[in-house]
Amino acid sequence: MAQDPTLPDISIDRNALYREEVFSDRRAGTIRVMTPVDATGRPDAARAVLYSGQTQLLTPAGILPLAFDIEAKSLEEAIVKFPEAVKAALEQAIDEAREMRREAASRIVVPEVGAAGGIGPGPGAGGGKIKFP
Repeated sequence: MAQDPTLPDISIDRNALYREEVFSDRRAGTIRVMTPVDATGRPDAARAVLYSGQTQLLTPAGILPLAFDIEAKSLEEAIVKFPEAVKAALEQAIDEAREMRREAASRIVVPEVGAAGGIGPGPGAGGGKIKFP
């Protein structure tokens, strides 16, 4: 089968591999520990272990999933820093929602041109009961 030249070339970067472990209290959220490894699966001491958190918050609009990095040197430190990382991620999500609302409110709405060249659908365009002169 010939390869389609428009498809992206996807490959694993053997120099950026991590072993992933997930820790959860099954209540507040999860902490993901990303341990760097080499291509053989052995720990790579030249790179730092990464910690990230995930949780869900119930809002009036529904469940809001949050994913965030945790600056920590150990799992124990990541557990201690989890609440402050959740707060920072929530503040960022609120700021992004406000910005999206501002952008949506500032969009210029251009009405469609009707068949008669006027603004809006105009007479005869719909089945409404209002008649235009």
